[in-house]
Amino acid sequence: MIYLLDTNIVSYIITGRSQAARARLEEVRSQACVSIITVGEILYGLEKVKAGKQRRKALELFFDTVSVCLWDQDAAAAYGRLRAEQERLGKPLGPYDMQIAAHALALGATLISHDAAFRQVAGLAGLEDWAGDL
Repeated sequence: MIYLLDTNIVSYIITGRSQAARARLEEVRSQACVSIITVGEILYGLEKVKAGKQRRKALELFFDTVSVCLWDQDAAAAYGRLRAEQERLGKPLGPYDMQIAAHALALGATLISHDAAFRQVAGLAGLEDWAGDL
């Protein structure tokens, strides 16, 4: 099984906000990955708040311990299908959430997120919220 961590879960783990998410990651670390889209979102957040060296180092250490999945042709194809379907249903996601959901679909991964908006995405291999302690 592959677990694709959404941006909010990564943030909760790195900041220590969710001990439950951190503990679950330790149980399945070899099966966990993040999308390159999440990496971009996290780096944007660090720049936006002008994060210090300690926070940047924590992020670097985190990304050294999980696989980063690159956006590829399969992810792009899943994105096109998902975006068209969500728009037909009148349930569009934000642009980055749409890309992350498409990446999970392309990988056949269980998406790990605290964001309820992903519940409207049909076809996900699974959707879990590891941050139940929030």
